[in-house]
Amino acid sequence: MAKKKNYRELLKTNNKNLSKLHDIVVKALEEEQLISQKILDKQQDIKPTAGEKLADKVATFGGSWKFIIIFTVFLVIWMIINVIALSNKGFDPYPFILLNLILSSIAALQAPVIMMSQNRKESRDRERAQDDYMVNLKSEIEIRHLHEKIDLLIAEQMKDLFEIQQAQMDNIEALDKKVREHLKKNP
Repeated sequence: MAKKKNYRELLKTNNKNLSKLHDIVVKALEEEQLISQKILDKQQDIKPTAGEKLADKVATFGGSWKFIIIFTVFLVIWMIINVIALSNKGFDPYPFILLNLILSSIAALQAPVIMMSQNRKESRDRERAQDDYMVNLKSEIEIRHLHEKIDLLIAEQMKDLFEIQQAQMDNIEALDKKVREHLKKNP
């Protein structure tokens, strides 16, 4: 029962969002504006903050092969220095407690930064999906209007063709009548 209530509330929220999108499309149709231009204007107004730019760069680098290779080389060098070069009496002997601390700290800092970047990308994707929906909806409405206009034009042309055909039939009948009268006079 509680799930049904949650679903209904979710649907109401979605319907409100769709209603807002429909209102935007109707307004754009009434103003005869391009929704795509509005979208471009909106996107140009949004400037990422320094923190958002940094989060994107960290996420991009942290998810690259370059990062994996550099980090693997660092780990191997760390282990070689502490186990072989310093005969396991180096600054971080086996089982590498300092290295584990460094790795845990990097993971603890990197994970939230990557999540921030992913949340921003998800938000942009959601906005892009809404923008695509509005463009598609307006396109559908415009196509329907074009169909109506074409249907109207075809109906008008058919009416004109029938009128022309009727005029031609009247002319043929009049001509046939004159020919018959002429043949009666001049046998």
